[in-house]
Amino acid sequence: MAAMFRQVKIDTQFQCELADAPDRAQRMAELGFDGAFTFEGPRDVFFPLVAAGHATDLFHYTNVAIAFPRSPMHLAYAAYDLQRLTNGRFALGVGTQIRTHIENRYSASFDQPVARMRELIAATRAIFRSWDEGVRLDFRGDFFTHTLLPPTFDPGPLPSGPPPIWCGAMGPRMTKMVAQVADGLVMHPFCTEGFATEVTRPMVADALESEERSPKDFTMVGAAIIAPYRNEEERDAITGAARFMIGFYGSTPAYRVVLEHHGWEALQPNLRELTKAGKWDEVGGVFSDEQFEALVIAGSPREVADSLVRRFGGWADRVALSCPGTLPDDLWDELLDEIVAAKAAAGIA
Repeated sequence: MAAMFRQVKIDTQFQCELADAPDRAQRMAELGFDGAFTFEGPRDVFFPLVAAGHATDLFHYTNVAIAFPRSPMHLAYAAYDLQRLTNGRFALGVGTQIRTHIENRYSASFDQPVARMRELIAATRAIFRSWDEGVRLDFRGDFFTHTLLPPTFDPGPLPSGPPPIWCGAMGPRMTKMVAQVADGLVMHPFCTEGFATEVTRPMVADALESEERSPKDFTMVGAAIIAPYRNEEERDAITGAARFMIGFYGSTPAYRVVLEHHGWEALQPNLRELTKAGKWDEVGGVFSDEQFEALVIAGSPREVADSLVRRFGGWADRVALSCPGTLPDDLWDELLDEIVAAKAAAGIA
């Protein structure tokens, strides 16, 4: 366990105004983070990384870029440019989102999501290979066809090589596919220790073995919703925000598998009824204290750090921390110091 945990990197979500991105990235590096990721929310997922990619030595990744509204060629150009900008410190994280958003928000196709994502990864790799190795681009699939690449549009090889392709997954079919063909799996923050240990990790291990792939060549990005606090005022604010976050996620049918694993599937109809009625301020109250504690790592900085070490030590290569709201830098600083101390206390250098 100790030998593996030495390699675990701690990453945080990168969110700020674009003009402030370089300064924010420098501050995140000073605090001690290893990497930064972006979320496809109210802003473009690539732009903040472009703005900050040259400012520090942080590792960057999209967590995740919604893939289906974009063609593999669009994804390849964006990822290649970020790999060049960061001198090889970038990973392209892609994901499916859910049917309602893909069809009604993005006006794109969602049919056969597992097969479509498998082919999108293969097509993006074929484009990378054409640029990197100079081989003729000739990809023909059921969803994507890429056969034209005049020299004018070929960026050529990168010193670092193409970036890895990671993919988000939660359901069994997508999880197995990602372990079979992608370079890494990005877990969703709406997750419990039990679901990760008893469902996701065994599926990944079996899929890697079936393809004769080494776990050493596959990146596991764990994820957690955290709610650290130092006093009652901070506790009330952040735990309230965390309850809203898990209520929002829990109302989504695609995330039902986590609730089902614990026998909590009866929560979802109630959550969906509240969200459809616009009663967003009530979704957090649906969860019991036991359920909240399973879905959110909350407590003092030391308690959160100890829980992170226990939950992810020994198997995760990176841990993406999702924090509802905005934590002050001094609290982030304290938390990261406690993570270092927790690793040392566990005999991990």
